[in-house]
Amino acid sequence: MRRTRLAVGIALGVATVMAPVAALSTSASAATTPAPNTPEKVAAGISAAALPGATVFGDTPASTPETVSFILDEQNLAGLKIQVQLGIHKDLSVSQFASEYGQSSSNIAALTSYLAGFGIKTTVYADDIDVSATGTAGDFDSALSVTQKQYHVPALAGRDGYSGVPAQDVHGTAQAPLLPYRLSNFVLAILGLTNYGPYNSQALHVDTKVTKPQPSSTNACLALAGIPAGCNLPSDFASNYGLNGLYAKGATGKGQTLAIVTLAAVDPGAPQYFWANVAHVNRTGSLTIENIDGGPGAPSNVGGSGESDLDTEQSGAIASGANVIVYQAPNSDPGFVDGFFTAASQNIASTVSASWGESETYLESSILAGQEASTYLAAFDEAFLEMAIQGQSGFLSSGDQGAYDASGDLGTTNLSVDTNADSPYITAAGGTTLPWTGTLTGPDGSATVTVPAQRAWGWDYLWPAIAKITGETEAEAAESAIGGDGGGFSQLEPRPSYQLFVAGTGDYHAVEYLTPTEYETIVTGLSEPTAWSFNPTPAVTTGIGSGRAVPDVSADADPYTGYLLYAPSFAQAGDPVLEGGWGGTSFVAPQLNASTAVIDSYLGHRVGFWNPTIYGTSLGFGTSPFTPLSTASTSNDNLYYTGNPGQAYNQAVGLGYPNLTALAARF
Repeated sequence: MRRTRLAVGIALGVATVMAPVAALSTSASAATTPAPNTPEKVAAGISAAALPGATVFGDTPASTPETVSFILDEQNLAGLKIQVQLGIHKDLSVSQFASEYGQSSSNIAALTSYLAGFGIKTTVYADDIDVSATGTAGDFDSALSVTQKQYHVPALAGRDGYSGVPAQDVHGTAQAPLLPYRLSNFVLAILGLTNYGPYNSQALHVDTKVTKPQPSSTNACLALAGIPAGCNLPSDFASNYGLNGLYAKGATGKGQTLAIVTLAAVDPGAPQYFWANVAHVNRTGSLTIENIDGGPGAPSNVGGSGESDLDTEQSGAIASGANVIVYQAPNSDPGFVDGFFTAASQNIASTVSASWGESETYLESSILAGQEASTYLAAFDEAFLEMAIQGQSGFLSSGDQGAYDASGDLGTTNLSVDTNADSPYITAAGGTTLPWTGTLTGPDGSATVTVPAQRAWGWDYLWPAIAKITGETEAEAAESAIGGDGGGFSQLEPRPSYQLFVAGTGDYHAVEYLTPTEYETIVTGLSEPTAWSFNPTPAVTTGIGSGRAVPDVSADADPYTGYLLYAPSFAQAGDPVLEGGWGGTSFVAPQLNASTAVIDSYLGHRVGFWNPTIYGTSLGFGTSPFTPLSTASTSNDNLYYTGNPGQAYNQAVGLGYPNLTALAARF
C-alpha cells in the first residue's frame, strides 16, 4: 500500500530564502551584500492562484491562527555530508549536533526577536535548525510583507485506480515573502503560509475487478478469490527475510524505540487490535501517539489513516519488544518536515520511517512553475543528515509505479523516481513479488498467473492475463496496471560516494515495454512525454545512468503477494475493515524500520544510517547478506529496469532482498 501522491503540488506559500553568494574579497562583499535591513525576496512556494481552477473568495481573516516553520541553514554542511556518506563511527548527541552544525544563538535570537515584534511566538528545536512559529495570518502578513487570501481549490480527480485530491477552501499567498537580509542570509526555507493539504491517499490494493470478491465469505483472505498469496502477516516477512534467526537469539527490539512519521491520524485501537487478534503477537513495547504542529485531525479514510495504521501495525508486530512513537503531522510541507526534525531533535528513536512522497518530475515542475521551494529537497536532507550523524536509521518507500513514478501524480510517462526516497541520506525501500500462482477472473473468462520465483515487482506479468479476461488489448491492460517497485536514477540528487564503486549503480539493463511518446511542455523549461507506445516482447538493452540510484534494498511489496491490513477508517467508504491484498513499498519502509530495532537490540547499539554499511557489503569482502535478483529479463523488472548480471546492484531492486540475521552480523 502506498499513500503518497499529490495531484496539484506540495504546498501553498512554501518559500526558499535566497541570499547572495559570499564575495571573494572585502571590497566585493561591500559592493554586493545588501544592508542588514534591506528587504530580500523569498522565492515563493506554491501560489494559491497557480493551483488549477483556484478562485479567490476574500481576504484571509487576520485572526486566523497559523503555524509556520523556518528551516535554517546547517553550518559546516559540506563536511557533514561527507561524514554521513562515508559512515558515522561516533554518534553525536543533539546538543553536540547543535553546537557543530546548528545556527548560532545570535542568529536565532535575531530571527525570534524579529518575529516577536509582530506578536509571533517561536519554539526553537533542540537542533537549532528548525524554528516553529505560531501567530495569526495578520501577524505573518506583516512580518513577511504578504497578503493572504482565501482560495477555493477544486478537487483533482484520481487516475489509474489512485485517489485524487478533495476540494478544499484554504488560505495562501501568491506573493513572495520578504525578510531583512540579515535574516534571509541564514534561513533556508519558510514552510507553511497555507493550510492546503496536498498529499492524499494512494492506497494500493489488488484490483477487485479481476479478483472477484466473494460476498459470502467473512474471511479477509478467502474473500479475494484467486490470490491465495495476498494475506501475509508480519511473521511472514520475518520468515522470508531471515529475521527469525535474531528472534531465536532473544532479540525483539526490547530497549529500543522506533518512530513513524505520517500525515494522517492512526485509527484509535487499530494497532492493538491487529497485534492481538490478527498478527497474534505478544507486544511488550509501548505505543505513543504525538501530534506535530497540532496534528492531522480526526482519522480519515480519504486522508490516509490506513497508511498510518499499516505502518504502526507492521512495525510494532515485527519489533514486538520495541517502543513505538507515531509522529502524526498535518498534511503539509511544514508538517512533514517537522515530523522528521522532531524525531531528530528528540533523538529518542534509534530508527525512523515514513511512506509518503511524490515524483521528482512533479517536484521539478512545481519548482519551475514557482509553486514550490527550490530548497524543498535541501530542507528534508538537513533532517536526514541530522538523524544520520546522531546514529538514527531512516527509511522511505521508493514508490509504486515502477520506473514511471510521475505517471501516478503528474501523469507524464517519463522515467522518474520518488522524493524523498531519492535523498542520499536516507535508505530507499523498494519492492519485490513473491512466488505465487492464482486465477484472475473477468467478464471474458479466467486466466492463471504464475510467478515461479521471487522477482522485482512489476505488473507486466499480469498484463497478458488482464487482457485475456477483460477483452482489452495488452497495451490497454498495461496502461491500466502501472504498478511496480520505484527505481531508477535521480535527476535532482547526486550519486553518493557509497555508491560510486559498487557495480551496477552507474549502468543498467532494461526491458522497454513502454516507449514514451507525445512530448508536451509541462511548464516553461520542462518538456515531458504524456503517452506510451507498447512492445509486448522487448529485448534487453543496456545503458549508463547518473545521479543517486534508487532503491537501496527491497522486500515483498506486490499486493498480489501482499498483506492483511486492519483499518477501521475503511468503513467510511463502506469497505471491510480487515482486508487482504494490500501492498506497496509503504509496507517495506516500516518493516525495515522495525527490523532495525530488532538488530539494534541484538547488537546492543544503534547501527545508524544503513547505506554506507550495506553498500560496503557488496564490495567483495565476505558473503553478501543480500540476494541481488540480477537476472536480466522480462521476468524480473520494474516495468523498465531489470537485473544487472554479475553485478551487486540493479535499479529494479537495489542491492536485492536481505537476510536480516546475516546483515546483523555485518553491522
